Amino acid sequence: MITREECMVLDASDELAALRHEFTLDEHEIYLDGNSLGPLSKSVRLRVNEVLDDEWGRGLVRSWNDAGWMAAPTRLGDRIAPLIGARPGEVLVADTLTFLLAKLVGAALAQRPERHVVLTDVANFHSDIYIIRAVCARAGRPITVKTIDRNTLDSELNDDVALVELTQVDYRTGESLDMKGITAKVHDAGALMLWDFAHSAGAVPLDVTDADVDFAAGCTYKYLNSGPGGPGFLYIRESWQGILENPLPGWLGHARPFDFELDYQPAEGVQAFVTSSPSMIALAALDGALDVWDHVTMQQVRAKSLALTDLFIALVEERMPGLFDVVTPREHERRGSQVALRHSEGYGIIQALIDRGVVGDFRAPDICRFGFTPLYLRYVDVYDAVDRIAQVMASESFRDAKFAVRHAVT
Repeated sequence: MITREECMVLDASDELAALRHEFTLDEHEIYLDGNSLGPLSKSVRLRVNEVLDDEWGRGLVRSWNDAGWMAAPTRLGDRIAPLIGARPGEVLVADTLTFLLAKLVGAALAQRPERHVVLTDVANFHSDIYIIRAVCARAGRPITVKTIDRNTLDSELNDDVALVELTQVDYRTGESLDMKGITAKVHDAGALMLWDFAHSAGAVPLDVTDADVDFAAGCTYKYLNSGPGGPGFLYIRESWQGILENPLPGWLGHARPFDFELDYQPAEGVQAFVTSSPSMIALAALDGALDVWDHVTMQQVRAKSLALTDLFIALVEERMPGLFDVVTPREHERRGSQVALRHSEGYGIIQALIDRGVVGDFRAPDICRFGFTPLYLRYVDVYDAVDRIAQVMASESFRDAKFAVRHAVT
C-alpha cells in the first residue's frame, strides 16, 4: 500500500515543486480540473495590471505602437512554438480555438479542390464537429463530412479524402494519439492533416516539425493557464505559408493595414491569418501565463505528469478495487495528462467530491475526469484526493439528492 509519507518524500525531491508558489491556489482544496481551466498565476496578474494601468490606462492608442500591441499575435505565437515543437514564425495567437479551426478547415479544403471528403472522429469534441460541418456546408461545392471511429482511419483513407481532423488527446478518456504515425498515413493518402491540441499543449510533449504536421490549433486556458476564454493559437507549417489563404480575411491580416486598400493583399507568414483586432487584455493574460514556462521543459512536465497519473491509478485500484472502470490508457505513450474513471453515478460523485474540496469534472454520460497539472500539483494532493474519493464511495454520499441537481457547467 502506497503511504502518504512516501508521497511527501516524492514532493520533497520534486524539481518542479517551487513552481506551485507561482499560482493562486486554495490550500484547503485539491484542484484536479486544470484540464478544463487553469488557475491564476502571479505573473498573469502582474502583466494584466501592467496593460490596464500603463499601456491602456496611460498609453491609450499610442500603445499599438509604443507597447508593441500590433506584433503581439506573432510574438506570443513564438513563445508558444517551443511547447509544440514549432519553429519561430509558424504559430499565431488570435481568436479562439473554434474560430481558428474554421479558418484552417476552409483554407485546407481550397488546397484539395479535386477531393470532397473530410474525416473526423465520432468521439471528437462536439464543437470541432459542429464547425467542420458548418464550414463544409458553405464550401461552395459538395463536401461530405464523415465522423468515423478513429481506429478505422486506415480503411477510410482514399483518393476522395481532402482533410483529416483529429484531437490529439481525447477530451473524455485522455487517450493520446500517435501524431506522427497518423499524419504520415494521411499524407500517404494525399490528404492534409489538421490537429486539435486543446488537451495537448502544455500537457504532453509535441513535435509538429518532426511529425510533419500541416496545420494545428489549440486553446490556452487549460494547461497554459491564460484564463477563462483565453485566446487560441494556430500552427501553419512554414512550407504552407504564402500558399494557404485565410478564408476570413481582415484588415490586420493585410500586408498594409493602414493603407486602407479596398483589395485584400495578405501579409507575409502567419500574420495573414489575423482577422480582427485582438483583445490585448486577453493576450496580456497569456503573456503572463507563459512566464512560468520559461523555467521548465516539457520533458520535466511529462515525467511528473506520468508519475502523478500512475500514482492516482494505483491508489484508486488499491483503495477501491472494482468500483471504477479506468478508461484512460495505462500505456504511457497513449496517455495524456488526465485520468478518466467511468461510473454510472459519475455526476453525483463529482459533485460530492467538490463538496469535500476535490475539484474534478463530469463528462456525459458517465465519466469522472481528473486533470493532473505538474506545475502546481503535489504527490500528496493525489494521495489526499483518492482518500476523499474513497470516503465518498464508502459513505455513498454521492446519492444525496442535492448532488443530483444539474448545473449549467458539469
